[in-house]
Amino acid sequence: MQAVFFSRSCAAVAVFLAAVALAACSRPAPAPEPVRAVRTLTISAESAGGVHEYAAEVRARTESRLGFRVGGKMVSRSAEVGQRVRAGQVLAQLDAADLKLGQEAAAAAVRAAQTQFDLAAAEFKRYQDLRAQGFISSLELDRREATFKAQKAQLEQAQAQARVQGNQAGYAALVATAAGVITATEAEAGAVLAAGTPVLRLAHDGPRDVVFAVPEDGAAAMRAKTGRAGALKVRPWGSSTMLPATVREVAAAADTVTRTFLVKADVGKAELQLGQTVTVLADLPRIEGIARLPLSAIFQQQGQTAVWLLDAASMTVKLQPVVVAGADGNTVIVGAGLQPGQQVVTAGVHVLTPGQKVKRYAAAVPASAAASR
Repeated sequence: MQAVFFSRSCAAVAVFLAAVALAACSRPAPAPEPVRAVRTLTISAESAGGVHEYAAEVRARTESRLGFRVGGKMVSRSAEVGQRVRAGQVLAQLDAADLKLGQEAAAAAVRAAQTQFDLAAAEFKRYQDLRAQGFISSLELDRREATFKAQKAQLEQAQAQARVQGNQAGYAALVATAAGVITATEAEAGAVLAAGTPVLRLAHDGPRDVVFAVPEDGAAAMRAKTGRAGALKVRPWGSSTMLPATVREVAAAADTVTRTFLVKADVGKAELQLGQTVTVLADLPRIEGIARLPLSAIFQQQGQTAVWLLDAASMTVKLQPVVVAGADGNTVIVGAGLQPGQQVVTAGVHVLTPGQKVKRYAAAVPASAAASR
């Protein structure tokens, strides 16, 4: 009897151990994927326009870099930055000693050439008389005539050289070519300058430009506005007054450092100070049938811009490629890919997969509010 009981007990233990072994070898069932809560936005058809604003600086239409037309040592400069000058006013002076010596040498050369010319003219007159009386041949008269003409040419050459030297002496004074304002000084008294070295920068009185830079994607739009009167508006800093401006010039190439294009717009003779800061406003073309989405709704999928659309019937999401037409602050303007009435996921887009089950996000109700109900 004891042997039978012992054998049954052993069999029960074996069955138990086998069950434990089988339970240890089998994998637990995976936990169901959580249903994520998402925020959504219903698409409605809109139109977009707006205004682009650029910071600009007021500059003179014409700005000259003035320099001496001859080389020498600058002994004085009477013009300073911000000074208003009139046309013909002396702004700086070179040491003109050598130039005056050259002028005197040229004058002496003229006197010598004049003496030689007078002698040749007198001889030619006498030889004309002798030829008329038959005392000399025609060949000899021709020689004297050639000498006379050569002396005349040398006199004219000396006179022209004297005028050049006179001009050179006059170039020792740097004068304003037009009325305007000095905007920069580039050389000081005592410097030895080569001909043409800039000394001053002069902003001419007259029309004014506002100068600003636009990014590469805005250059084409600015070129399209070129020549259109009042295509831009200018607002002086700290003022609500709007002034019309016309795009006059758009740089042909981008700046090598900033990669922006320089734009010059004409504001005529508006009462603006040189160097003043202004704001340039450019209207954007209106786009119909667009949608506005927060930045959080947009993401990149395999190099393409896309959003998640919510299927309200099955409460699943699907991928939808879109075309972005621009940005307005923290809002993205979608130009194509969406239809009015569609629901777009606006939060949690980076953790979703196609066909994933979701639920709408519901804000938690504070305990105090729930107790008061």
